[in-house]
Amino acid sequence: MKITLNRINDDFLFECTNAQGNSILLDNTSQPGAKGVSPMESVLMAVAGCSGIDVVSILKKQRQDIRSFQAEVEGERVQVEDAKPFKSINVKFLLEGEIDPKKALKAAELSFEKYCSVSKTLEPNVEIGYEVYVNGEKI
Repeated sequence: MKITLNRINDDFLFECTNAQGNSILLDNTSQPGAKGVSPMESVLMAVAGCSGIDVVSILKKQRQDIRSFQAEVEGERVQVEDAKPFKSINVKFLLEGEIDPKKALKAAELSFEKYCSVSKTLEPNVEIGYEVYVNGEKI
């Protein structure tokens, strides 16, 4: 796996491109007019995307009818010398459709305990938690 990072302006805007040619923009979001996400925001996005792919894949295999899928991710950071790494990350899954709540909860559990490579990469330094809501009800 390889990505390429290219600086695309005179400040902090970078384009990161994967081997397939897909890209995202990274920027210093503490500066006004930022045109990309911060590297730390991209970590939260990676957790959401990785676990989201797992949960949807598991539920589709179980023939659950997912009409809407969203994830909200929040990270708490802590000062460690000159850096501010994540101390904890919490993912809230919001699913709508004909979905067995127990299956949705189990899918999230399997993602974080077994499949999600991003969250596994962050462990044991970052505590990762999750919540699952199906049709507005917390499971």
